[in-house]
Amino acid sequence: MTNKTYSRLAGASYLILIAMGIFAEFFVRSNLIVSGDAMATAEHIIASVQQFRMSIAADLIMLICDVLLAWLLYVLLMHVNKNLALLAAFFRLVHAAVYGLNLLNLFFVLRLLNGDSFLSVYTNEQLNALVLLFLNAHSSGYLIGLVFFGIHCLVLGYLVIKSHYVPSVLGMLLIIAGGGYLTDSFANFLLPSYENYQTLFMMIVFIPAFVAELLFSFWLLIKGIQNSSDQTIPVKS
Repeated sequence: MTNKTYSRLAGASYLILIAMGIFAEFFVRSNLIVSGDAMATAEHIIASVQQFRMSIAADLIMLICDVLLAWLLYVLLMHVNKNLALLAAFFRLVHAAVYGLNLLNLFFVLRLLNGDSFLSVYTNEQLNALVLLFLNAHSSGYLIGLVFFGIHCLVLGYLVIKSHYVPSVLGMLLIIAGGGYLTDSFANFLLPSYENYQTLFMMIVFIPAFVAELLFSFWLLIKGIQNSSDQTIPVKS
């Protein structure tokens, strides 16, 4: 395949990944989970269990795209610096592995609310509390995964800037996004009063990150990287 084909596959994978992530997290789970209210959360999920299952399916599609992107971006950027392109791919794959394991928390939620007979030893209040516990565990696992993804974005942004065939502004935006992911994740773990600053961190982190990744995906899909025969790009180690 030509570099143009790899670019378009990467751009399409990135757009699918973004769409699946937004659907799962913001259109489904954010409408079902009531912070601090285990009973209301459980009732919402039971009433919309099919949507909850669809959110998990969307997450799995997102993970498939993540693995594809790790490979595609390595192929496209290995000409800039092979070792750093490999490092970026590794960090993205670790992020995907962490997030994949983290999805077990959502499957546990389904099992708890499925009414299996072996769960009869728990009261409804205890089951609801366990549901909220696993949902909170999923949120924490998501933040752990973002640490690795943030480092991936830092390395990816540097490679984009050094490539000279991708606009440098996209690389700068990816570096800002990576720094934002790392800042938000560590602030979540280190600040006892993080909730007081949550809106501020959302503005600082997710808006720039969304813009950076969306623009990069559109550039890959529409413009893309030309065939290697059209330009001489030395491989650096």
